[in-house]
Amino acid sequence: MDEQTSAKAVHDAGKRRHSNDVTEQRIEKEGSTLTEGELHQIDDRLKLRPLAVYEIVRQEGEDELTRPTASLWWSGLAAGLSIGFSVYTMAALRAYLPDAPWRSLLESWGYTVGFLIVILGRQQLFTEITLSATLPVLARRRWKGVVALVRLWAVVLAANMVGTAVFGAGIAYDVLNAPEIREAALALSAEAMEPAFHYMLLRGIAAGWLMATVVWLLPSADRSGFLVIALLTYLIALFHLAHVVAGSVEAMALMFAGRMAVQDALVGFYLPALLGNVLGGSALFSLISYGQVVNELDQRGN
Repeated sequence: MDEQTSAKAVHDAGKRRHSNDVTEQRIEKEGSTLTEGELHQIDDRLKLRPLAVYEIVRQEGEDELTRPTASLWWSGLAAGLSIGFSVYTMAALRAYLPDAPWRSLLESWGYTVGFLIVILGRQQLFTEITLSATLPVLARRRWKGVVALVRLWAVVLAANMVGTAVFGAGIAYDVLNAPEIREAALALSAEAMEPAFHYMLLRGIAAGWLMATVVWLLPSADRSGFLVIALLTYLIALFHLAHVVAGSVEAMALMFAGRMAVQDALVGFYLPALLGNVLGGSALFSLISYGQVVNELDQRGN
């Protein structure tokens, strides 16, 4: 029986063999005109095939799902506070740059600051964990995993919102005594809240997709993680997309400044942005990412 099991495992492994392995066997059998150094370079480029990237992201998600609630809370709170620097840096650039058609091209780079702090600092950001925490649940569909996912999302999102509320209040009450930056931040915030519900929803989907893309690309980025995060989050600002956590800083600033009603913020921003981010990150990107490797996984989802 053991021999039959072993033979089946070898057969299954053969069926799941990736093209990288086929290439390696061909080179060993037929030889190659490439130097040893060039072959090593090719091997390095082929190391992280989609299944390997999937496994890295999935393992990160499994770690997040099992973290204590208190750890998730404090990490999420830190992320909510840190993401405020995206809005504040954008506002500072707007305040100090001339009012020219090209200004948005430069001020949008300020949006990357908070995301760099959060992601490189390993803080818990809701839109970042929508992909990584969903993959383990897709691989092994059990109620226990769904409950763990809901707990993770609820704790991190609540902590993020508290952090953004604190930072938004700081902008509204100008605690740093920089009135020109405050006014620029409130102007940016008002612009971000303008789109109608359906546009906010679509912009949220696009932002959720880009945030999931950041998570998917980082394992392959090697030493270019800084650039990956900066470029993709820059696009969120440049395209005026809706990110529920960063946008919450703007919504909170407007509410604390008395320039936006709570119900308008909830219905006009929070609901469509949150729904869009979840759809873009968890539904679309997660399902597509899982779909491209599902036929390479075994019956247990490994």
